[in-house]
Amino acid sequence: MRRLLIVPILTGLLAVGQTEPVRAHGSVALEDDLCVIDIDFLTAHFTIFQPETRGADEFCEDIPGVARSVFIMEYLHDLLREMEVDFRIIRDETGIGRFADWDDILAMGDLEPLTVYYQEPSVEPSGYYRAGHEFSERGSYIGIVTASHPTEARDYQAVFYFQVGRDWGSFPLFIALIVLAQLGYWAANGGWRKFRK
Repeated sequence: MRRLLIVPILTGLLAVGQTEPVRAHGSVALEDDLCVIDIDFLTAHFTIFQPETRGADEFCEDIPGVARSVFIMEYLHDLLREMEVDFRIIRDETGIGRFADWDDILAMGDLEPLTVYYQEPSVEPSGYYRAGHEFSERGSYIGIVTASHPTEARDYQAVFYFQVGRDWGSFPLFIALIVLAQLGYWAANGGWRKFRK
C-alpha cells in the first residue's frame, strides 16, 4: 500500500519540476527564464517592473500590486527598431481572459471606453520600448501591442491577458502537494484503518 501511494506523489513532484518553455497568456511566453512577447513573427523580451513597491523584481505578466508599473520591451528583431509601436491596456470587461486574441479585440469595436492606458505610436531605434501606468484598482486587463510596418500598409499585433493585484505565485500548488504528501503518509501508516475503527 505504501509503495502504491509513493509512486503518484513522486510523479507529481517530478512533473512540477519540468523546465520546458511554458506558453503563458496570449502572446507572452516564458522561455529560458525570460519573458518573450510575440508580435506576429516579431519577438521582444518583455518585462514588467513596479519600482516603488517591488524594487528590481521582474514580472512576466501578472502584476502583484496596485501601483505604478513599467512595461519594457527589448526588441529581438531589427525591423522593430524601424516600426511605429503603440501600447494599449484595456479592462477585460468581457471576461475573455487568457484566451484573448486579436479577433476578440476586433469584435469589441471601439476600445476607447475600455482603455485605461494608451501610449501613442513611436519609433525606438535604440531597441527599447518603455511604457508606464499607475494602476488604481485590482482586476483583469488585456495588453495590446501594435507594430506598423515601416514601408508597407501592414500592422502586427500582440494580445496578452494579465491580472493586477494578485500575488499567489506557485504557493497554492506547493500547499496542495504538501497536503497530498501528508495524506499519503497518513494513509500508508494505517491512518485510514484507525479512522474507520
